[in-house]
Amino acid sequence: MRLTQLYLVLCFIGVAAPLSQFIPWVMEHGINIGLLITELFSTRIGAFFGLDVIVSAVVLIVFILHDSKKSAISNGWLAILATLSIGVSLGLPLYLYMRERNNPTNK
Repeated sequence: MRLTQLYLVLCFIGVAAPLSQFIPWVMEHGINIGLLITELFSTRIGAFFGLDVIVSAVVLIVFILHDSKKSAISNGWLAILATLSIGVSLGLPLYLYMRERNNPTNK
């Protein structure tokens, strides 16, 4: 399997895994941001994972903003949008896919 194909598989997993938990939660509670934050930070381990993902998302966005200019990736904003809408689990493999596909040594 080529690296670009692996990144696409990881994009699919990065969408399916988090949404498999988020969609049923939204079906039960609706779009309730207050409850979402309360439940996310209701335990120390939940807060640990929540803060880890938030920090990782910020780092990824900074990396994409910097690297997309250096690597001449004009649609890096798609990976930022993916990170903000689904999470790092989609944004990172999507950006790595775009970066790998844009790499002239792979063509």
